[in-house]
Amino acid sequence: MLRYFFIGFSLLVLLIVSITGFRGWKSKRPPIEIFPDMVRQAKYKAQSESDFYADDRSARQHVPGTVPLGYSSPQVYQPDGPHHDASSAGDVMGDAGPYGHIEFSASPDYVATGRIGNQWGTGIPFEVTAATMKRGRERYNINCAVCHGAVGMGNGIVSKYGLNGIANQQQQRIRDMADGEIFNTITWGKNSMMGYASTIQVPDRWAIIAYLRALQRAEHATLQDLPEDIAKQYQKPSIDNKLPANLQ
Repeated sequence: MLRYFFIGFSLLVLLIVSITGFRGWKSKRPPIEIFPDMVRQAKYKAQSESDFYADDRSARQHVPGTVPLGYSSPQVYQPDGPHHDASSAGDVMGDAGPYGHIEFSASPDYVATGRIGNQWGTGIPFEVTAATMKRGRERYNINCAVCHGAVGMGNGIVSKYGLNGIANQQQQRIRDMADGEIFNTITWGKNSMMGYASTIQVPDRWAIIAYLRALQRAEHATLQDLPEDIAKQYQKPSIDNKLPANLQ
């Protein structure tokens, strides 16, 4: 009985060694792999030649209209034409619509980083118009409200399904946060929040920030923030107005 145990044990050890190999050993021979590593799969590397195509290139030309990532502001891309100079990042908010110019910038300036030198900057880098606010509300509801909620309270729909740690954008810490730091968070993400650098255009990120600031101001508004004619509707009536008619 003991003999069968040692035979089985020896076969088991041999099987494990055969599968895992001798870790740390170096050899010029190709490794024997049951499941080959993806790094050694049949493929072409960038800029390598190929005899499959007539032009000897392994990669095909980009599809017309492909939007490149990483070009600098104010250089923007038109799907129907070459790069051109834009007057400002706010051009995407013009009458031509948000996708007349597509901008995912990698330039080092404030517009694309939120930084001025080594400090976070504050302020929207283009004129905020009604179109900007409308665009910001639209982009916020598409990309942000699912987590942060319609008014930024951190109570979006995903919070009902167990996602914890969603930032309440109405808290004082974020209200005091520089616009550039919020831009950086949208771009690269923070904690459990993913970055949106590849999905939200640079001007749209600023439009979202402008709309967020409006939400914060609305949530903490005072009578002094309202037009005078509207503020009067919310002012507390005086004591004289509450007195019975026979005592006036």
